[in-house]
Amino acid sequence: MHIGIDAKRAIYNSRGLGNYSRDLIRILSEQFPEHTYLLFCAKMARTSLMDCPTTCKIIEPRSTFYQQFPSLWRSVGIPSEYERQQLDIYHGLSNELPYILGKSSTRTVLTMHDLIFLKFPKLYPWVDQIIYRKKYLSSCKRADSIIAISQQTKQDLIELASVDENKINVIHQGCNPIFLDQTSSEHLSEVRKKYNLPKDFILTVGAIEERKNQFLIVEALREGRLDLPLVIVGRPVGNWQEELKKRISTIGMAGHVIILNDVPTSDLPAMYRLSSLFVYPSLYEGFGIPLLEALTCGVPVISSKGSCLEEAGGSGSIYIDPQNATDLGVAMNQVLSDTKKREQMVQDGYLHTEQFSDKTIAEKVMGVYSSLL
Repeated sequence: MHIGIDAKRAIYNSRGLGNYSRDLIRILSEQFPEHTYLLFCAKMARTSLMDCPTTCKIIEPRSTFYQQFPSLWRSVGIPSEYERQQLDIYHGLSNELPYILGKSSTRTVLTMHDLIFLKFPKLYPWVDQIIYRKKYLSSCKRADSIIAISQQTKQDLIELASVDENKINVIHQGCNPIFLDQTSSEHLSEVRKKYNLPKDFILTVGAIEERKNQFLIVEALREGRLDLPLVIVGRPVGNWQEELKKRISTIGMAGHVIILNDVPTSDLPAMYRLSSLFVYPSLYEGFGIPLLEALTCGVPVISSKGSCLEEAGGSGSIYIDPQNATDLGVAMNQVLSDTKKREQMVQDGYLHTEQFSDKTIAEKVMGVYSSLL
């Protein structure tokens, strides 16, 4: 097959959508190298976040006009390449597809990560809400098949966007293989020294924004009288990091929190393994890949009820009300004070991660492609 893939996020985005895109391109090219993968990107970054596999070819706009207006090329210019490149499938990896002007024999697949902009609109500027409604919901209607990264996302697509459930396939995200590799004691020591990490600490990883709810962990530490520092790893979104620091200072917890920005992925496995507990009280997610990363690294997990996080964290993790600091404090005390409980959570976590193998994910995605042809 000739498979076209929207590679913008894979090349530019360092967060969840970028990680999903890079991992899926890697997984497909490794597991099914007999196919040709054409990666569509309007302009290559000087420092790409992705190493292009040998089975892949970068497709950029041909005309000077589209080179000057790359967003327009992504919206309406890419379909002109469908027939020229003899594409069997075009896969939009980040909630959107180009508008097809005219007829095409190329079948389209869309990965939908979440509908948080509909579920919690107050978390988004009104302009973003309008854009997302226009692009994402239109793409859902036009796609021949949709991949939802969780059962929760599938349910939201049916209830909030009136998508026909028969064209939705649930295929969970995978985990970057770097988290599967054993971390040497030397590298653990290097990372601890590099970031001046304490001997024992609680870890949370994710964008520093209101939805990730990191302040709840700080409140829970205070209410639960836990004398363990919290390490927050993530990139700030907007001005929320400054607001978070103010709130932490207001309740007298500044000395108990370490905030680290721009931590490279290569250091994350060691950081997970050095931690005593991973806590992720997000208000809502499409999947929650940091939970899978933590479990793969052998760290017990506490996360939130009410969205897809139970799918990512499995039955061995603990889930709390993301609005209740007391609930979280009790759970953290329980895990940290009970060695047998913690060990059982780690073992259950390892078992849970086995279903997210590269082979399983690649076969499911390729099954969606094949079903359309």
